[in-house]
Amino acid sequence: MGTADAINNKLTAALAPTRLMVVDESHQHVGHAGHRPEGETHFRVEIASAAFAGKNRVERQRMVYAALAEELSAGLHALALKTVTPDEDGAAAP
Repeated sequence: MGTADAINNKLTAALAPTRLMVVDESHQHVGHAGHRPEGETHFRVEIASAAFAGKNRVERQRMVYAALAEELSAGLHALALKTVTPDEDGAAAP
């Protein structure tokens, strides 16, 4: 299983998102700190979850980092995060 799949699976299990988008942006970081030739080091994650209700941005990000602790210790170098509640998620609106 690749890193993107692991991120998707773990965030789904931990936070039951109503929307989750995981994008590997490693190709944009060639030559930067933490980049590996095989990629899978830099990701953008957008997640909408009711679990974020009543939490500030830092608390929400900590929840994501906690769910992905294993990946972060195994070489996941960077996460660009957008964390919202379903009510805040303009992308989910019809």
